[in-house]
Amino acid sequence: MGRGKSREPVPKKNTPRHSEHNAKGTLQNPFGKGSPKEELLARMKAAAEAGRKV
Repeated sequence: MGRGKSREPVPKKNTPRHSEHNAKGTLQNPFGKGSPKEELLARMKAAAEAGRKV
């Protein structure tokens, strides 16, 4: 039995089956929010500067 007989719609190509809970632009991951990597690099640079001054 083919798709035409069961009236099952053909899925669109290159589309996910579901939306991610932490997709860009959602409440958990809004646009314009700094990445954790940038924050980590800033903390590491500050720690390195503090170590040099001592």
